[in-house]
Amino acid sequence: MVAQFLRLKVESLGSGFRRGGWHAFGLVVGLLYTAAVTVVVCWVLASARTASDGQLVRDILVIAGAAVALCFLLVPLFSRHDGTFDPRSYATLGLGSRQIAIGLGAAALASVPALVLLVCSLFTVVTWSRSPGAAVLALIAAVICVPTWMLAARLTASIAAFALSTRRAREFSATIAVLIVVMLLPVAFFLATLNWSRDGLRVVHSAANWVSWTPLGAVWSVGGDAANGQWGAAVLKLLIAIVSLAVIAGAWWALVRHMVVTPDHQVSMKTYVGLGWFGRMPAGPAGAVAARSLTYWGRDSRYWVQLVLVPLFPLIMVAALLISGAVRPHDVALIPLPVICLFVGWVAHNDIAYDGTAVWLHIASGTRGVSDRLGRLAPVVLIAVPVVAVGSILTVLAYGSWDVLPAVTGVSVCLVLTGLGLSSVSSALAPYAAPRPGDSAFAHPQHTGGAATFAQFASLLLTALFAGVPIAMMVLGVVQSPEWFTMCLWTGLGIGVAVFVAGLLLGALAYNRRGPEIMAFALRNA
Repeated sequence: MVAQFLRLKVESLGSGFRRGGWHAFGLVVGLLYTAAVTVVVCWVLASARTASDGQLVRDILVIAGAAVALCFLLVPLFSRHDGTFDPRSYATLGLGSRQIAIGLGAAALASVPALVLLVCSLFTVVTWSRSPGAAVLALIAAVICVPTWMLAARLTASIAAFALSTRRAREFSATIAVLIVVMLLPVAFFLATLNWSRDGLRVVHSAANWVSWTPLGAVWSVGGDAANGQWGAAVLKLLIAIVSLAVIAGAWWALVRHMVVTPDHQVSMKTYVGLGWFGRMPAGPAGAVAARSLTYWGRDSRYWVQLVLVPLFPLIMVAALLISGAVRPHDVALIPLPVICLFVGWVAHNDIAYDGTAVWLHIASGTRGVSDRLGRLAPVVLIAVPVVAVGSILTVLAYGSWDVLPAVTGVSVCLVLTGLGLSSVSSALAPYAAPRPGDSAFAHPQHTGGAATFAQFASLLLTALFAGVPIAMMVLGVVQSPEWFTMCLWTGLGIGVAVFVAGLLLGALAYNRRGPEIMAFALRNA
């Protein structure tokens, strides 16, 4: 039975070449490129045998190997998968879950990534061949390494095909991927600002030591630890590698047993009873638009994905400032809330574009511009109020002085109100293409023109400029006298209310005059 699965895998690999044309040419180029990279890696591993600093070789090998292992775990989660090697495809053939698990596990070894991983891991034996004992342990680790990570890739691919089959699940996983990438930016900033000539070796050694005790790096450190005389650590990490393989194999078997008796996820239609927000909001045009907007914000991932990403920007700024030492840690506490409020007020700057052609409801019914502008801002206001209220208290507690509360409140309210006022103008005056209704939040149109860049940049820049006065007062209160804090509160409130009212009226005027243009924009981007 294993031979049948292996034959099926070989046939699947060869089917790409039988298609001919540019597809086959691309496969050949990809294989040649992979072979060239493999040769270079193997040459580096063989050359490292004569390196004078065995500890540094071991550290680099552990970090690079852990990165490769992480790719085997994560990449299949976000890749497209066909049903050829889905365990559920064999559930109707009378095969037991054990046969399917073993057959598909063996088929995972018959692939180009498995061959590359096998060759490179075997060359680590050459790296540590100056010590016969270390070479033996490195060989055992190489034998363990290949099935571990190929089976891990097969496991995560099946999890993605089984658990992430719905559009909402895929959007959630894509959001998590974006969050992970953004959260890694402070690490990249730290590495970019690190004095490598002075602290580089120490950082690499510390990172490698930590990673080497995890399942990702244990298998790669066995030979190096043994070659450097750390035999006890090498044996313990070999045991970690063996246990990791056993855990992954057990998880794979359990997943196959569950998948072969579980049908595909069916998209369930959610039934809503009652009028929802339409029964809670005040009667009238503004209330109806607000109810419609609140319904969209609660059900459409295109809206909430924007909010999920908002807290990451202050996190990156705070991490960068703490690492660089440009601002005292005591004062860094004043930064996150204003940055969050800046993006919360800005998030509605292209709200009309998210309606698509449904904006005709507002235009055809003769909805006044003020009602449309106010109604669309209702969801953002409901979010901004608790953000400012709770965030101000948390900021004060982190800063350690209640004197700063008026300034934090004034700056935050000014940024939110200013952003909402300017968003009322930009969404009616300069809408640009956004993900269409029903599409993924990450499926942005390819051609948005210069309006997209200009509208986003102008909205953020003008919001920051209008809030510049209360921000300057808060800074003066920190560096000079707390008397500036009270002035900051009233100045921020005054500027925020003035810009909000002016933006609301100008946005309403633009909406009333540009109804046909807005409808043409919606049809053009449908």
